[in-house]
Amino acid sequence: MEVDLTYLLPFLAILATVYYYLTKNNKYFHDKPIPSLAVEPLFGSTRRLMLKKTSFHDFIMDVYNKFPTVKVFGMFDTITPVFVVRDPELIKRITVKDFDYFVNHRQAFGSSDDPNSTTLFGKTLIALQDQKWRDMRATLSPAFTGSKMRQMFDLIVECSTNMVKYYQGEVRNKGGPQEHEMKDVFTRFTNDVIATCAFGIKVDSLRNADNDFYTNGTKMMAFNRTSVLVKVFLLRLMPKLMAKIGIDVFDREQSHYFTEIIRDTVRTRDAHGIVRPDMVNLLMQARKGALKYQQEAAEQATGFATVLESEVGQTHTGEKGLDMTEMEMVAQCLIFFLAGFDTVSTCLTFLSHELTINRDVQDKLYQEVLETKESLGDGPLTYDAVNKMRYMDMVVSEALRMWSPAPATDRECIRDYVVDDGEGLKFTIDKGTVIFLPISGLHHDPRYYPNPNKFDPERFNEENRDKINPGAYLPFGIGPRNCIGSRFALMEVKAIVYYMLLAFSFERTPNTQVPLKIAKGFAGMRSEKGVFVEFRPRK
Repeated sequence: MEVDLTYLLPFLAILATVYYYLTKNNKYFHDKPIPSLAVEPLFGSTRRLMLKKTSFHDFIMDVYNKFPTVKVFGMFDTITPVFVVRDPELIKRITVKDFDYFVNHRQAFGSSDDPNSTTLFGKTLIALQDQKWRDMRATLSPAFTGSKMRQMFDLIVECSTNMVKYYQGEVRNKGGPQEHEMKDVFTRFTNDVIATCAFGIKVDSLRNADNDFYTNGTKMMAFNRTSVLVKVFLLRLMPKLMAKIGIDVFDREQSHYFTEIIRDTVRTRDAHGIVRPDMVNLLMQARKGALKYQQEAAEQATGFATVLESEVGQTHTGEKGLDMTEMEMVAQCLIFFLAGFDTVSTCLTFLSHELTINRDVQDKLYQEVLETKESLGDGPLTYDAVNKMRYMDMVVSEALRMWSPAPATDRECIRDYVVDDGEGLKFTIDKGTVIFLPISGLHHDPRYYPNPNKFDPERFNEENRDKINPGAYLPFGIGPRNCIGSRFALMEVKAIVYYMLLAFSFERTPNTQVPLKIAKGFAGMRSEKGVFVEFRPRK
């Protein structure tokens, strides 16, 4: 019997080419004096994560603990060699002192160098690279100083008091304390904050649960959908090809919705001379070169977790400012939305759980809330007052340690970098490879945080906080590429906790899971069964 090779040979050739592409770097770490994880075609070292056998948080913890005595080890994320850096001193050297070797995040979720491209993620601050990132960072940094946050604080207070009034009404209407799933509670709150502070519109996601802004936002954040996971996988495997054919991590429908909001807002404000203390106004000023970075003496009083701006962000981009296109402006608002919607709501969700199961911490924080309220003469919370709440800052700092919304972050090596620790470890991190900073692993390492699974805000009291290694506490990243919005996030978290604790105590219910288990899959920090808390009105 003869076999027709007309189609078989080309098919086998294609298979061989694909297999070579997927496995050509598999022995990369064999010539490096560091250990490495096993590697599989297509998945690299991440099969359990990509197939939803573990959570991202637990995956990072597991790989971090594989080699407990080493400073660096290797693994593969799909086909990309990754150096996992476990040593805080080396982390500081790479991300701060030698930052110029590691300026960029890797292009894992799409990129776009084409100014006319309609893909949005590649235009966000987190995805921009090299000089484009430097220019955008310098342009945006003045919008995130303490003075600008103070201007926006009243908008956050308005959202906070509105939320408290809603749940007080729930108690009255339903005849007593009610159980709530905290991720749902806080995504609605953070949605409303971002709507008013970043997009310049008012929505009420509690009373109008299915409003368009919230609905489109939740669709955009649905990273666990199979279609989205496939898209993310392809973007990580072939980022340049995906960018060329216009594939974006955001769906076109949601991108169009948020783009039109910004366009309409800018047109209306330009036409009528409207000025409002929000991010749209600051971005409009930035495009005109009207924002200048000003070092503020009180910057360090905003909280232990706050990251300070580097020289990159303090560099003035010129009298005309950055030539920011309309799409680039939309993209920055969009990344503020993603960061504010998900990471802040995640922090609040796990923080509320810890306050619920650690009653002594909740009671102590409530006493500070009462003292602050008295100092304000029953007036509204102010930016200065919330930043003076020392125990509040300790509680929030510990929540960010135990439940960091970002279990890891990365940097891409843009030119060969020699690691030499002076103790016999010497090798080259080659251009084009990636380093991982295993945030969850560092935050749960008993060498830096004794009894790391205990929620203990006293780690961050005046006596202990100076003992914390800055290279082992990274809730907002580290170095010039840190999170630009740390002040905004912290004031938002503290404001809503202040108002909620004034009105309610957080109580356990039969659905309160102890200990919490994290949902499996790649998409961020989620509780497996939800975080349930009862809001009990205070007398």
